[in-house]
Amino acid sequence: MMPAALADEIRRRAAGRGRFITALAGPPGAGKSTLSEALVAALGEGARVVPMDGFHLDNRVLEARGLQVRKGCPESFDALGFVHLVQRLRAEPEVVIPTFDRRLDLARAGGDVVRPDDRLLIVEGNYLLLDEAPWSDARPCYDLTVALDVPEAELERRLVQRWLDHGFAAEQARDKALSNDIPNARRVLRDSAQAEIVIRS
Repeated sequence: MMPAALADEIRRRAAGRGRFITALAGPPGAGKSTLSEALVAALGEGARVVPMDGFHLDNRVLEARGLQVRKGCPESFDALGFVHLVQRLRAEPEVVIPTFDRRLDLARAGGDVVRPDDRLLIVEGNYLLLDEAPWSDARPCYDLTVALDVPEAELERRLVQRWLDHGFAAEQARDKALSNDIPNARRVLRDSAQAEIVIRS
């Protein structure tokens, strides 16, 4: 399904309703950010992205918990905080949200604001449909669930390229992708609930 067609489906389902929340899930490297941006452009005024990445735990917390090398796994996020945010988005017209600064590799509390006229929300992240608590507690708040399904070999190629683009040598890039990103991707694919719409590429 192309972004324009998915945007049309969101508009159709959201017609005559208040705030409409679409959960866009998928493994790392699947293209969630790219599709989210395309959806917001296609939907136009009143649409915006709400990323899960603002709930990354700080590196110091990860180090203390022995999770630094596993950054990006479900346990490396403030999952309860994310669920609470989604519940607030469902109930409150204005909600302050955290963001993630990739350049500095840290989350920023109060990094952005979802305002009352932000009606069509695209919440995106790896673990939105993970079929375990507390992630699953957010599912009743989603009006539509969408998942990206990409073959593992293509995910591996994209993830290695991502690390190459960050300046890592070929062997390091492959090691980072295979030691952490791919296990996280497998967990998403294995342990997520079925989405209403699955986009395969």
